[in-house]
Amino acid sequence: MKTLKKTVNRIKRGARVRAKLQGTAERPRLVVFRSLNNHYAQLIDDQKGVTLASASDVKEKGKATKVERAKKVGAMIAEAAKEKKITTCVFDRNGYKYHGRVKALAEGAREGGLQF
Repeated sequence: MKTLKKTVNRIKRGARVRAKLQGTAERPRLVVFRSLNNHYAQLIDDQKGVTLASASDVKEKGKATKVERAKKVGAMIAEAAKEKKITTCVFDRNGYKYHGRVKALAEGAREGGLQF
């Protein structure tokens, strides 16, 4: 039951943050999701309800740590944003602490050229 409560609390925190953040076509929302094994990132235009770009490490195999893979996903989402001519975004950590894998993903996106 403890893991269910943690998940519910994270969803509540994410909803609270999302009430204040809104992505647009010029400045989309960069959403982070982390599962036990993988990392996902999406650029979302909330006004139209459309995902503009996405990246994940599901197909990436190797001996890299989870933090290294998260940083790589950040670089991949920054590259996908460049292809769509997106330079700035709003960072939505989705209720997770800005620490570890979430922080690494954000740093990878910043190094790739995204500004937030």
